[in-house]
Amino acid sequence: MKISVFLLIFTLVFQVKINAQSTYKFETYAGSVDGFLDGYRKKALFRSPEGITADDKGNLYITEYRSSIIRKINAKGIVSILAGQPLKTGYADGKVFESLIDRPHGIAVDKKGNIFFCDMKNHLIRKIDCKGIISTIAGESGKAGINNGIGKNAQFNQPEGIVVDSKGNLFVADTYNFIVRKIDKNGNVTTFAGVGTEKGYSDGQEKKALFNMPIGIAIDKKDNLFVLDAIYDSSEQGNSVIRKIDPKGNVTTFAGVKGKNGHKDGKLQKAIFNKPVGITVANDGTIFIADTEADLIRMIDINGNVTTIGGQYLTEKSQDGIGSKAAFSDPQSIVATPNGDIFITDTFNNKIVKGTKIK
Repeated sequence: MKISVFLLIFTLVFQVKINAQSTYKFETYAGSVDGFLDGYRKKALFRSPEGITADDKGNLYITEYRSSIIRKINAKGIVSILAGQPLKTGYADGKVFESLIDRPHGIAVDKKGNIFFCDMKNHLIRKIDCKGIISTIAGESGKAGINNGIGKNAQFNQPEGIVVDSKGNLFVADTYNFIVRKIDKNGNVTTFAGVGTEKGYSDGQEKKALFNMPIGIAIDKKDNLFVLDAIYDSSEQGNSVIRKIDPKGNVTTFAGVKGKNGHKDGKLQKAIFNKPVGITVANDGTIFIADTEADLIRMIDINGNVTTIGGQYLTEKSQDGIGSKAAFSDPQSIVATPNGDIFITDTFNNKIVKGTKIK
């Protein structure tokens, strides 16, 4: 009798743990095959969508890497060009439909509706204001470098990630300089964390820390930064960890095992990732990760548990479904919206995928 009771209790506890894990349904929201077409989301076509962000009005903004444009999906599901000219790379500010961009990646939106993005191959940080004018706020077009300063006096080297904090400051993953930069509201660019042009791995205060090509970046309500220190180059192993930078510039390793690529769920310091590129923080503090080379969507709950909520490890295909029934091909970026949904740029499938919590 005692054994039976024990087994019953054990079974119930185990079942509660299983049920406690969040379940997500993933379905194609926009796009299908490689191409270019505006219009209703289910008929629209994309070429390598990479960065993604959302405003509080239900609009999505997407950087389309191979077409060198910024796309918008409004709350009604209509896809349109926001800036740039399809398949025409270059550099030009001004009215959005006359502008030129060269391989954009990270993108962010502030509380006023201004959009900021990393114009990667131009080595610039650019802005699209609410009046439809695009301008360069930092960097020198076509010139890679590491100088700090204001506006064109500053330099970047293929920046890939960007976020806005509660005060309107921008933080940039300056990927090929191996540092995180800060752009204040006056346009002054400084190095916030890392040692310029020196890559490696080291936690610590601000400029004593080392990164190995920071790529994805996210921010929480307390202005803590979460940086994916995970080189996206199959020829190198990289750090494959998530670093945390508090508002004072203290850098710590938040999750992952340094130098280990693979797939393992569990507690923060024991979980393993495979060169993730995209990261976002939901309103409740939950973190979602596009674990790119693993072809998975991962989640870190507020208790520090890392779980896989979608995709099939190292299986590159396009498939809607619940949890592991879904499949992705190199998902690059992810954003959590205020209503609890997540949207993913399923890059090699040329699609935007929506994830909805069903349990």
